[in-house]
Amino acid sequence: MSKSLILPEGYTSALTLRETQHAIKYVKDLFQQTLSFALTLDRVSAPLIVQKGNGINDDLNGVERKVDFTIKEIDKEAEVVQSLAKWKRMALYRYGYNPGEGIYTDMNAIRRDDDTDNMHSIFVDQWDWEKVITCDQRTIDFLKETVKNIVKAIVFTKRKVNLRYPIFKTTIKEEIYFVTTQELEDRFPDKTPKEREDLICKEHKTVFIMQIGGKLKSGERHDGRAPDYDDWALNGDLFFWNDVLQKAIEISSMGVRVDETSLQSQLAEADALDRNKYEYHKMITDGTLPLTIGGGIGQSRLCMFLLEKAHIGEVQASIWSEEMIQACAEHGITLL
Repeated sequence: MSKSLILPEGYTSALTLRETQHAIKYVKDLFQQTLSFALTLDRVSAPLIVQKGNGINDDLNGVERKVDFTIKEIDKEAEVVQSLAKWKRMALYRYGYNPGEGIYTDMNAIRRDDDTDNMHSIFVDQWDWEKVITCDQRTIDFLKETVKNIVKAIVFTKRKVNLRYPIFKTTIKEEIYFVTTQELEDRFPDKTPKEREDLICKEHKTVFIMQIGGKLKSGERHDGRAPDYDDWALNGDLFFWNDVLQKAIEISSMGVRVDETSLQSQLAEADALDRNKYEYHKMITDGTLPLTIGGGIGQSRLCMFLLEKAHIGEVQASIWSEEMIQACAEHGITLL
């Protein structure tokens, strides 16, 4: 069982299992409509599997094992996606989207090497979104404005949830505290990145931590990022303070995507220049793919947070160890 599992004393779910299922649908329906309007996004279909070896699957930190298999009727191997970060940018090009227009989709993935706990499952479900931008929108200010629109959509959804289920009283702070990973390290040099996230979230409640992927002054990285989708100078993670767990919860990871300059710089830093052989990378380098901004918003994470649950397994059916199932049951947490 995960050492990071949190078992809040006296926890009781505010909703029954059946009420929870109704509430999950309400949250998902409402939020995706609100997000679509806020960011001008069309819903599209997306793949669960992609062809192995074409450079489209997300490599995450580069060490996670993908779920792969052979296909009977095709002499190729396939992989279950780990995210759709690269696929979305290709889709915007193929579908002919213009600046100011974008897409979102239901992304389901399997991350077999993730450690499971209150907020982590090997099954990942997100609203993945991507939007075409212009060259002059590749700025911190534009990134911040986009984050503000996403937070407004989350705050609105929480207000509607509280109206529908008056038993919920917690509200979300709409004002966002923006901070870089280097500023966090400077402020809390003796803390780990996760401890810094908790400390800054406890203080400011709604926080966007920027510039993730590159090395800090200490020589360490705040967190891992693949070198070929986010521009490490123009990205970040959105956190809220979770009162149930007394801990920061990450709801979204997003960023302005790499252009030809930042792609080559980051590939070199990550010792991954061999990826330039893939079509996706060539299409960025030669300017074929549009400039974009995009990210993922955790569906189960958001439901867990808005419905004030103690474990992601209360809103998502997945696989958990017997030890975790038993420990949760003993503390009033029923895993689906």
